[in-house]
Amino acid sequence: MKTKDDEYLRVKQAAAMLGLAPNTVRKWGALGKIPEFRHPLNAYRLYKRSDLEELIAQVERSRTQPTKRRPAKPK
Repeated sequence: MKTKDDEYLRVKQAAAMLGLAPNTVRKWGALGKIPEFRHPLNAYRLYKRSDLEELIAQVERSRTQPTKRRPAKPK
């Protein structure tokens, strides 16, 4: 059974899940690249597990999609 605590991750946990440095997670949260929440009692940064899973899925989808090649510039 999932609890409320399992739904949200702290910075270190989110960083480990994404394979990033904790400072990168903080920066992405500040820039709005990852939705960031604050704990109401201690103001810790929190990230929803489902948001991070969706980000991972987006990255995986972008890796599997073929890229469009630009035509070569004439010399």
